[in-house]
Amino acid sequence: MADPAVTKTRPTVYSIAAHRGFADALVAGLVPRFTQEDFGLAHLTLLLPSTRAMRVVTEAFIRHFGEAGQSGMLMPRMAVVGDLDLDETLGSLLDPLGASDIPRSVDATYRWLRLAELLKQELGKDAPRGSALLRMAREIAQAMDRLLVQDIGPEALVQDRVLDLLGDLSGHWQNSLRNFARIQARWLSELQATGEIDAAARRNRLFDFAAVRWQAQPPETPIVAAGVTSAAPALARLLRVVADLPNGAVILPDLDLAMSEDVWAELGAAGAPLQPDGPAFERGDAVTHPQYHLKLLLNHMGVARGEVRQWHRKGITAAPPERTHAISSLFLPPEASRNWVDLPPEKRRLTGVRTMESANPEREAQAIALLVREAIETPAKRVAVVTPDRGLARRIVQHLRRWNIVADDSAGRPLSETPAGRLLLLLAEMVSENAAPVPLMALLQHPLVQWGDGRREWLERTRTFELALRGPRPAPGLDALGPIAERAKVTEWWARVESILAPLLAADGEQPLAQLLDRLVDAAENLCGEAIWAREDGRALAALVEELRLNSRDVGTFVPMRELHIVLRDTMEPIAVRPPYGGHPRVVIYGLLESRMSRADLVICAGLNEGIWPAAPAADPLLAPPVLRALGVPGADFRIGLSAHDLAGALGAPQVVLSRARRDSAGPAIPSRFLLRVQALLGEDLLEAHRQKFAVELAQVIDEGGAAPAYPRPAPSPDPAQRQVRISVTALDRLRSDPYQFYASSILQLKEIELLDAEPSAAWRGTAAHEILEVWHKTGRPMRDVAGEVLQQMNAHPLMRALWQPRLMKALEWVEGTVAAFEDRAPALFEEWGEVEIRGITIFGKADRIDRLENGGLAIVDYKTGGPPSGKQVKAGFALQLGTIGLMAERGGFANIAGEAQKFEYWSLAKSDKSDTGFGYITSPVKDGRNRSEIEPVDFLPTAEDYLHDALDRWILGTEPFTARLNPDAVTYNTFDQLMRLDEWMGREA
Repeated sequence: MADPAVTKTRPTVYSIAAHRGFADALVAGLVPRFTQEDFGLAHLTLLLPSTRAMRVVTEAFIRHFGEAGQSGMLMPRMAVVGDLDLDETLGSLLDPLGASDIPRSVDATYRWLRLAELLKQELGKDAPRGSALLRMAREIAQAMDRLLVQDIGPEALVQDRVLDLLGDLSGHWQNSLRNFARIQARWLSELQATGEIDAAARRNRLFDFAAVRWQAQPPETPIVAAGVTSAAPALARLLRVVADLPNGAVILPDLDLAMSEDVWAELGAAGAPLQPDGPAFERGDAVTHPQYHLKLLLNHMGVARGEVRQWHRKGITAAPPERTHAISSLFLPPEASRNWVDLPPEKRRLTGVRTMESANPEREAQAIALLVREAIETPAKRVAVVTPDRGLARRIVQHLRRWNIVADDSAGRPLSETPAGRLLLLLAEMVSENAAPVPLMALLQHPLVQWGDGRREWLERTRTFELALRGPRPAPGLDALGPIAERAKVTEWWARVESILAPLLAADGEQPLAQLLDRLVDAAENLCGEAIWAREDGRALAALVEELRLNSRDVGTFVPMRELHIVLRDTMEPIAVRPPYGGHPRVVIYGLLESRMSRADLVICAGLNEGIWPAAPAADPLLAPPVLRALGVPGADFRIGLSAHDLAGALGAPQVVLSRARRDSAGPAIPSRFLLRVQALLGEDLLEAHRQKFAVELAQVIDEGGAAPAYPRPAPSPDPAQRQVRISVTALDRLRSDPYQFYASSILQLKEIELLDAEPSAAWRGTAAHEILEVWHKTGRPMRDVAGEVLQQMNAHPLMRALWQPRLMKALEWVEGTVAAFEDRAPALFEEWGEVEIRGITIFGKADRIDRLENGGLAIVDYKTGGPPSGKQVKAGFALQLGTIGLMAERGGFANIAGEAQKFEYWSLAKSDKSDTGFGYITSPVKDGRNRSEIEPVDFLPTAEDYLHDALDRWILGTEPFTARLNPDAVTYNTFDQLMRLDEWMGREA
């Protein structure tokens, strides 16, 4: 560091090589240089890039003092560059009173909402609505900030270098540029009227103010800018001033000082045009190189690479110096990388670096967890997992819990995925979907709801209600749910729920966002109490809601009720909620931003696939790439270079594992270009020696037990008392076709639980049709009136009714017309239950309809909403319902009717070309006219009775086991397939 008494002849700029470990090496150099007796480092000011960097440097100081045996020391003042209150943070170094001429910054949320209103006014009827409008406003705000950070004002959009491009742009880009310029002009006009500026503009002015003040009056205390790599022009000017201060210095991470001048020049212009009026970024610039953004920063600072000195202190976790040479060789630009074949061993040595390839992300996470578990067996060894894939990070966290290792993801989770954020989103989804079953039940069973002593009772009521709610979706709104709660006998509980949720559903259409938030917060607090705000996610949610509520009220923002949850989710997702302290002291999981400046003994870089690390470049949605290039703004590929620099920094650790999965959820994954470079640099001979195989192999077998014995086909054999149960006519068919189904449903008394918001099943449609026909038969009212009334009483959802009711009505009209045309028969019995006793066993069932024939005989009718059973099923004894009902009728099983069963008919409500309405037809299981049945009418009942006695002899009164899928060709339900573990034995049975 320069002596303050000596006038500087060149700026003080250092670089800490990757192998030294930035934070630890920084502290190792700062402590001996700036420590004062009794005051420690209190007079030193550190300018750092982020609050996360402050935490990393603080931890490095603690480690350094611990290694030195010091109990403590006064820490330096740390300030984050870019802080909107930088003047307050730096205190006397940057007299806040002197910065009072800088206008205050406008609130970011207010700007976003106000831009949406300006968009609506500017585009008129062509403006998007609801969430799409707010999303477009957010994109405009981001584009404005992108230009402001680069000190590019609105006047740049009308300069010749931009206007000359318009003719070459598509209409989409032209319209986007035009709309952006107009909205920005209107917005800046409003700011001028209120005396405010954008936050990015205020930061630039703060940087310039500090630069001017420190240049005119250099501070007496030292100022060091460490780890700042942003090349924003205003920040670069400030860094140059800091570098020129007598007691100032700028310390950069991982600037490659060993790179030859030819290779440095191959990186491109990097903000220093080759021609006076040339572009800041040439087409051939190597913007994806990890050193490119550092060259851009040096050019903006006006510092040559030759003026940068090497930082000669190293950290506690430094790697061998050869690692930095290998990293430099690894990322050589295309032309220079041809020299790889001639590189000497010391320039490509990657001792301590291993590559690991797993089958899929789950196996990758398991293997990484095993590496972490192995590493912490070594006392004091620290492990860092670095990945931009938050899903992979969460998998690793869960796998580490196997060994009670708590390793929170320091990159955090989006607020929308936290318990508090999810609860508010569920409330909004419930509003948007008008109390649909899925969001409603997810809300009422959310972990924060009724947190405390009353939760057990609450869950009991909720689950009882859910069982009654399962099935097709009821009509929208809360009114349709009252009868369901009454049926479930939870009316008091439902009254409480309804009183909480009703205010949310009281309005429709577009509503003021502030009012909607008020109602959401009231409902959330009534459901959860203070639990919703108690943790870190609740505090983040409270801050967001208050900010949205305040600014939306000022702007007058309206949001469609049906899009409220989309608006809230879009607003929550960029907000990261980070875990509090309390995890394992030697295990951390970082995102790329959080990993900068940090160091550990073992660094595992995970998710090294294209599209993840590096992420797929995303083009600006508003400004075309040629426009950005003309304005001097880095393009989308610039971020690839930043990702490469993050990897280069991680590769400086003593031990490094580079991990990827061969497949992801979308299919085969492409290895990261960075990983391919590592493999190419190692060559085939060294690559095999650098593979990490043990963890992958162990991950494959860690959860595998011995081979499970083959599961036999189930064939339960209950005792005689358990077998003698009442048999319904439909269960008799099930007994003969698949005895196990009968065993599960009739003996074990198991019932299928329907899904929430289920598609209307055949059973549900059949119930509705039978109820309509029953009421019609018994009242004689018009079929259409009866159908509408019954479906209304069943709370059928309007969409389901719109799709299914027209088809049903056509079929019911056919029934009505066919019955009216009868001359030789008349309906005599409708939807009546009956029973008979045969050999001590009660056979019961419901007759859909029995007609009295002209000769006194009976016609047995069975309504089917789908197709009737085939003749083969009837002949095989798997469809005996009509015959069994006929036996019951002849034996007096039904009150008020008796006679000989002579006709047997299925009345199908399915589509038919022969029907006048297009739906409905009659078929018979016995020979009747031209049908192909092989059963004569006189033989049908004796055949049914024979099959009935056979079933009684074998299973009910006998000892034959209830074998699963005894008749594989029979048409059966799949209700109990999971219970019988069908897939484990089907096809393997002896």
